[in-house]
Amino acid sequence: MSTFGEELIQSLNEALAHAKGEGPAVIHASVTPRKVRQQVKLTQAQMAPLLGMSLSGYRKWEQGTRQISGPAAALLRVIEKEPEAVRRALFSPE
Repeated sequence: MSTFGEELIQSLNEALAHAKGEGPAVIHASVTPRKVRQQVKLTQAQMAPLLGMSLSGYRKWEQGTRQISGPAAALLRVIEKEPEAVRRALFSPE
C-alpha cells in the first residue's frame, strides 16, 4: 500500500477514535475576535493583516458568519496577550 493510503487509513482511524471519545483531543477555549480586537485597541482594518487575512474575511468572523479555525484561535490568544510580539514577528524587517 502507498504511503498516502497508509496515512489516509491512520487518519480515518484517528477520526473514528475521536468520534468514540477515545484518544487525545485538543479543545481550545472559545475566543471572540471583537473582544480581542477591542482589548488591544485596534480597528478591523488593523486587525485583519495581523491575522494574515482580508478585511472582509475578518468582518465575517466578528459577524459570526465564518468559523474560526484552531490555529487562528491560537493566534488570537497570542494577540490578546502579546500584540506587540506578533507585530514584531510578522512585520519587522529581518
